[in-house]
Amino acid sequence: MNQQKIAIITAASRSIGAGCARELAARGYKVSLMARGRNIFDLASELDGIAIQGSITKFQDLQQLVETTLVNYGRIDAVVNSFGDPPRPDLLSISDEMWLENFEMLFLSVVRMARLVTEAMQKSGGGVIVNISACDSQEPSLGTPFSGTIRAAMEGFTKLYAKRYKVDKIRMISIAPFFVADSMEELEGWDVPNNLIFGRPATYAEFAKTVAFLVSDDAKFITGTTLKVDGGSSATI
Repeated sequence: MNQQKIAIITAASRSIGAGCARELAARGYKVSLMARGRNIFDLASELDGIAIQGSITKFQDLQQLVETTLVNYGRIDAVVNSFGDPPRPDLLSISDEMWLENFEMLFLSVVRMARLVTEAMQKSGGGVIVNISACDSQEPSLGTPFSGTIRAAMEGFTKLYAKRYKVDKIRMISIAPFFVADSMEELEGWDVPNNLIFGRPATYAEFAKTVAFLVSDDAKFITGTTLKVDGGSSATI
């Protein structure tokens, strides 16, 4: 009998994180969730999962999330490292403190999570870590300075981790969307082009289906790469 699979999803109370949690739960995963707001417990109850309230920028919170998952479920098969939207300041107005804060969120949280779950994945015969990046990680834009710098580093770590742990059947992939939203109203204040494929952004549920594919055995040879899910918006090959 196949053992039920367990997935950790961070920043899971809304948007991409919540979409991924719902999709994986619908596919039979037990989900372990974390977010800063208390409403994460409502989603965990809805999905018959577990949750802790915490921040991905704090190692102790990530550690508690992983330990709670292992105590309750005994294994970890998949991790979705999701994030809130970083701010969009003018380039040289970014203080050292803001650079460090976003580096901790978008890069160090991925490294720390990998440290925390790798041994458990090795013991259970493999696993998958999916990092939510953005399509401008390889095309730096002044409008989103943290994606073109810190998320680029995240994708470099993705490659290195995949090379190091492929012998353990542990995969790491970054996935880079353009706009993801359930309505155009959510994107107010963003410079949204008028030539989006299908005339709208991908919904959270649609995007989550790609994440679910990446953590599935159907994608078992995909690792160490960044998959663009941007409707053809980026220029890089």
